[in-house]
Amino acid sequence: MRFGMPWPGAEIAGEAEEAGAGAFCVGDFVDHDPYTTLAEIVANTDRALVGPAIAYAFSRTPYAHATAMRQLHATAPDRLFLGLGTGAFRINRDWFGVPADRPAARIAETAGAVRAWLRAENGAKVRYSGEFYEIDADVRAPVLGRLDIPVLLAAFNTGMATTAGRVGDGVIGHGLFTRSWWNDVVRPAAERGATERGAAERAARPAEHGWIITAVDDSAPERAIADARRMVAFYLTVKTYDPYVEHHGWQEPVARLREAFRSGDTDAMAASVTDDMLTEIAVCGTTSDAKAALAARSGALPADVGYFAPPSFLVGRKRRAAYARSSLALIDLVAADS
Repeated sequence: MRFGMPWPGAEIAGEAEEAGAGAFCVGDFVDHDPYTTLAEIVANTDRALVGPAIAYAFSRTPYAHATAMRQLHATAPDRLFLGLGTGAFRINRDWFGVPADRPAARIAETAGAVRAWLRAENGAKVRYSGEFYEIDADVRAPVLGRLDIPVLLAAFNTGMATTAGRVGDGVIGHGLFTRSWWNDVVRPAAERGATERGAAERAARPAEHGWIITAVDDSAPERAIADARRMVAFYLTVKTYDPYVEHHGWQEPVARLREAFRSGDTDAMAASVTDDMLTEIAVCGTTSDAKAALAARSGALPADVGYFAPPSFLVGRKRRAAYARSSLALIDLVAADS
């Protein structure tokens, strides 16, 4: 597994790449566009794998996703991946003003239409025909040429993981993923999806990227642990993850943290995350604690790239940067487990 990081800024990224970090990713939100940030990442890194993890799939056309990646490829050939996610239904409806019903079917077509643009050859029409997209483009300018940039799909539950295996090059896992969720739910579903592909399109196995909640602070380990608890609690306020909660038998603590969330009590939210939940999900505490937690999760992490992600819920930029630097102490352990 490569040690990866959400983009920590050029200064920390330089230290990280020098120390052996092998990948950087960027998300998508109202204050940071993934492709603009990717241009910054490409300009400030030399060797690492880079890409969005994720870009909102439906907020842009397939053309827009592919064009951004094509332009970035000119500067960073063979270093790019494209991670797409559906986003929440209400975000698509209320923020972007776009339809997002039947998200698995819709993102499957989005991936296919993006690939049609990425794999377009000079002199040939760009064609894609589906339920949601109809493309018949005759691009006369000699600016195309096939690019085999991996397209990964964010997948949490079984249906989307199957879709990722069937139409994508792999899965981007959530920071909540545990050993059991990877091994018993996501991997089998992605592999089932992959068996539905034609032999020419089928890889040995779907690629696996994934986020890992990581908060390491030798001077204030209890604060780091509390920040990790709050991050876990915040994620679990989303009812989309109920199958995951039921799979682990965590209904009671999750009910408590959701009640605390409704009342705005963030301390009670964090306190509702049990020690067992935190051990299964996060890497936090002192450097020694984090190394022990990581060693205990050997074989239960994403197979290809793990993004060691500082908590962001109620954590300021300065402290997130400190967590990012502290996580570099884990690189050697990740490399040893690869």
